[in-house]
Amino acid sequence: MSDELIWRIAGGSGDGIDSTSQNFAKALMRSGLDVFTHRHYPSRIRGGHTYVEIRAADHEVQSRGDGYNFLLSLGDSFARNPQEDAYYGNEEVKPLSENLDDLREGGIIVYDEGLISEEDVEAIDLHERAEENDWHVFPMDLRSLAREHGREVMRNTAGVGVTAALLEMDLEHIEDLMSDAMGGDVLEANLEILHEAYETINEEYEFEHELRAPTGSHETEQALLSGSNAIAYGAIDAGCRFIAGYPMTPWTDVFTILAQNFPDMGGVSEQVEDEIAAAALALGASHAGAKAMSGSSGGGFALMSEPLGLAEMTETPLVLVESMRAGPSTGMPTKPEQGDLEFVLYTSQGDSSRVVFAPGNIEEAYEQTRLAFEIAWDYQIPSIIIYDQKLSGENKNVDVEFFDREPEPDLGATLTEDELAEAAHDASGKFKRFNYADAENNVAPRSLPGQKGGRYLATGNEHSPVGHISEDPDNRVAQMTRRIEKLDSIREDLDEEHESNQTYFGDETAEYGIITWGSSQGAVREAVERLNENGHSVKGIGVSDMMPFPETEVTEFLQSVDEAMVVEMNATAQFRGLIQKELGRFGEKMTSLLKYNGNPFEPAEIVEGYEVNLADEDREPTAQVRIEPAAGD
Repeated sequence: MSDELIWRIAGGSGDGIDSTSQNFAKALMRSGLDVFTHRHYPSRIRGGHTYVEIRAADHEVQSRGDGYNFLLSLGDSFARNPQEDAYYGNEEVKPLSENLDDLREGGIIVYDEGLISEEDVEAIDLHERAEENDWHVFPMDLRSLAREHGREVMRNTAGVGVTAALLEMDLEHIEDLMSDAMGGDVLEANLEILHEAYETINEEYEFEHELRAPTGSHETEQALLSGSNAIAYGAIDAGCRFIAGYPMTPWTDVFTILAQNFPDMGGVSEQVEDEIAAAALALGASHAGAKAMSGSSGGGFALMSEPLGLAEMTETPLVLVESMRAGPSTGMPTKPEQGDLEFVLYTSQGDSSRVVFAPGNIEEAYEQTRLAFEIAWDYQIPSIIIYDQKLSGENKNVDVEFFDREPEPDLGATLTEDELAEAAHDASGKFKRFNYADAENNVAPRSLPGQKGGRYLATGNEHSPVGHISEDPDNRVAQMTRRIEKLDSIREDLDEEHESNQTYFGDETAEYGIITWGSSQGAVREAVERLNENGHSVKGIGVSDMMPFPETEVTEFLQSVDEAMVVEMNATAQFRGLIQKELGRFGEKMTSLLKYNGNPFEPAEIVEGYEVNLADEDREPTAQVRIEPAAGD
């Protein structure tokens, strides 16, 4: 019995890799295991090496693992050019050849010999490498088996059958999931393929490998969700009923989930011509009284900077999501990176005021999306959820009871007509919407179009209390100061009225610290556990509040350690730069561990980074990471 299974299914885009892996992950979850998935796919619709990795164990898993121990390689049936001397090489065999370096010693390889020939296998020295690493290799003609009972695309079902046999898994949960998803002749054909593959591998091979599926149990009902699911469900429970957007990887998942769910709850979704229109349309919907959101990724979000500035100036509540991917420009559209932090904090015109949350896991994505709506409508300010392709697409099991909470449709600091009758108006009868003289917590409550006594002007220019354009210096200072100081009021609110959004792990008395933000939190948490098991004295913090910055919490953390390493997925240490901007006196205490090759951190890379960086081991890291010394070193 193995402590954990890390199963990787690899093929070409269009080979059903994503759907197959989701169903297999659900089957493992239903068998009582905790699961965590990682997606790797090219920015192509058809063809190109893609894989999904599923980590399953009888204990909580918060991150992808170090390498993996089972490869199901289907080959790429949509390869651009099977010729070895083609510019991109032999794409047909890449789902096998490009996955060997990460396979653990003693691991299992199953490949489709109906697509990957013996000549291909010899060209990549598979047999020699298998002998060196004690790999157990099982070639199977999955393609022919699928064609015999149905269609070629069903070879992924055959691969799952072989996997289940090699791991000595029961087929019950797999069969149930197939029955839920299909019916008729398609279901019958898939079940025949599943069982024949299961029986064939048992008949043709003697199993000498040690790897088996772990066993476990759940005390409560579990759901398999992604970060995109969590953000969408958090928006729904916060009362959001309007979304406008334009498709762009990886933000599209949130947009699609809401668009699919809104018709059943009276919501509206609009796909528009570009991101400027999307943000502007959501802004208009909010002005009219709907809880609204929009979002994009990278260059698409750049187009939203003008509507974002308009929301700040008109103090119109709005929630935007920005799903980071590797840049600049188009960059690597389907690969994770945390390179948009400074962009999201400061894009717009002049001195901006917005709230930015960076959830570190699926639960935080749900909770902080709800909080983003609450803050936006209570303080009439744009709130932004910043996350990345990793959190967007990875799936993890979550306790269903976690989402058992009341929805919150409240419109925050919005006045009723009775309240408007008591509010301040000018001589012409216009409502003093931007009345800095009487703004509790720097918030001047708003009216909605059509309310009696609620008439005012909304403009992108600096304006007087009723909204008329004004360039009066005293008015400018008063309005600008009030808008900026909202962030102080929000920070006080978050510190005193809400549970902390920061996540802590490790011994509180530890001598050294690791700081991270966003989706790297899970890998850092596991790395901290391993380091302490190895005799080091380490604790960690995952920071989610990007703006307003949690100065007190981060200060206390940095004061409590001798040195700290900041872990993030970008090339310029943007989060460490934010800490130094807010807390400059700690610059000499912080070093950085950076990764920006298009793949997220594995826990072992952080462990090694710490040992080389803070434990002063005299060696270079073997992983593709970069260490940046402390300021002044």
